[in-house]
Amino acid sequence: MNLSFRTILAGSVCALCFAACAPEAPAPYGAVPTPQQVAWQQMETNMFCHFGPNTFTSAEWGTGRESADVFAPTALDCRQWAATAAAAGMKGIIITAKHHDGFCLWPNPVCQHTVAQSAWRGGKGDILRELSEACREYGLKFGVYISPWDRNDPAYGTDEYNEVFRRTLESALGDYGQVFEQWFDGACGEGPNGKRQVYDWKLYHREVYKHQPEAIIFSDIGPGCRWIGNEAGYAGETCWSTLDTVGRAPGGNIEREALNCGEVGGEAWIPGEADVSIRPGWFYKPSENDRVKSLDDLLNIYYASVGRNALLLLNVPPDTRGRIHEVDSTRLREFRAALDEIFAVDLAAGAAAEADNIRGGCAKYGPQNLLDGDYDTYWATDDDITTATLTVRLDGEKTFNRIQLQEYIPLGQRIAAFRVEALDTAGEWAEIARGTTVGYKRILLTDRITTRALRIRIDEALACPVLNGLGLYLDEVLGGAAFTWEKAEVAGRKMKAAEPVELDLKELRTIGGFFYEPIHGGAEGCIVSYDLETSRDGIRWEKRIADRLFENVVNNPIRQEVRFDEPVEARYLRLVPVRTSLPGQYGVAGFGAL
Repeated sequence: MNLSFRTILAGSVCALCFAACAPEAPAPYGAVPTPQQVAWQQMETNMFCHFGPNTFTSAEWGTGRESADVFAPTALDCRQWAATAAAAGMKGIIITAKHHDGFCLWPNPVCQHTVAQSAWRGGKGDILRELSEACREYGLKFGVYISPWDRNDPAYGTDEYNEVFRRTLESALGDYGQVFEQWFDGACGEGPNGKRQVYDWKLYHREVYKHQPEAIIFSDIGPGCRWIGNEAGYAGETCWSTLDTVGRAPGGNIEREALNCGEVGGEAWIPGEADVSIRPGWFYKPSENDRVKSLDDLLNIYYASVGRNALLLLNVPPDTRGRIHEVDSTRLREFRAALDEIFAVDLAAGAAAEADNIRGGCAKYGPQNLLDGDYDTYWATDDDITTATLTVRLDGEKTFNRIQLQEYIPLGQRIAAFRVEALDTAGEWAEIARGTTVGYKRILLTDRITTRALRIRIDEALACPVLNGLGLYLDEVLGGAAFTWEKAEVAGRKMKAAEPVELDLKELRTIGGFFYEPIHGGAEGCIVSYDLETSRDGIRWEKRIADRLFENVVNNPIRQEVRFDEPVEARYLRLVPVRTSLPGQYGVAGFGAL
């Protein structure tokens, strides 16, 4: 009895001492995420599925005039999509429930351009039903993409359309279970003389939250998450999860740099989502079966998205059967296997950590918390300390080339500059990496480093630093040092905006169409809309195409292929820019006949 009493008393005293020494946790700094936003970021990778009439027409932006019968998958299997995503380690699937052509993959009662009007399954099909059920079966979250731009609905461009779109959201979000993300695309290619729709975003958001109160709403300014500013899948080297939204609207005039890098001290927590397709285009095309991104491509994208404080949304478009193509699914399995191999062994395990400042001198906020694998424990400094040094002594010599850091984002994003040093064989500290922001996760790519100790220097923070994760890994799949996104130069020309580009085929040929590719990933400007003319003799020209858009060329400046309605006999082709993405200029990497 006495021994037990003494034991209990001693334990109580220790607990009281620990509680007494523990200062209050750091106060949240600036804008902070909701619990739903934290859970969303922890998903890390999700699958995008672009599927619809464009799958069968090889278009990127449908016209809205396609017959509903064009949509005719021969062996739809949403369970196969879900199984593929789960095997790739993805946590959710977002489906293009309605793209810009206005065609709905479910029987939307306020639309006359849906699966219900198609011959597929006698008008009884419902992709949202099948996919939402498949996601639940495979433990995945279910999300929907619904484009507010509609090239089919006759009400588009009028006040009436806002109510039509509200009811569209009601139909899609109210009958298929939980929706984790509502994706709003800001694209609109109507052109200067096209229909102008004033979107009622407040109405749309209220409707989303009415049916899905915990959903993350995507647009270029959120409010749940933001577009990362490109369709290549990479966030900025500096990537804040905060953004200023006053005076900005979805689809508005926000700068690409602000999207890519966020804004330090921004008023709202709107983390970045990096969307990219596993193929050059967003919808399935048989001609791209041999152009699926390589394993190295996908690993580089992972490091430049998840590894830079963004979520990766990887588009894997189902084919005309309604299945993920074998080439894509094989590459996804390779991608998952590579990530599993790279991150299987944390070389920081067993290390000891020390810091030049610990909040209140209390172990509750000690540096060892970075190594315990618990997301909710962290190292923090006193409130007045915004520069600090953390030293990690490894369990023997370790060789690595990936350094992973994590900030405890429920308390806000704080770190603005840091360096990593390694102890060399002479016992001197040498810098091996540096960065600006950390956020939810930062993965630094270095040369192969062999050392027995690391030192992390926080050079600048907006408030006392709060770190909850450190890992060291050896990537022998990709290897190498930091990846650069600058593309190799392509032979091409920079043109004046009014200057056409001509092609001489040297002889009269029968041609089925033409292709155009911007130079330097669109950095010199792109042709947005164009006229295409042909000639047999170079004197008399015939206009074959008038003021047509290159679909999505600004955001995804890849090779654009256009087919004529029927073959044309010509020796000369002339591409005449009508509208360009940059004033006064555009670039041509390639222009040729098909």
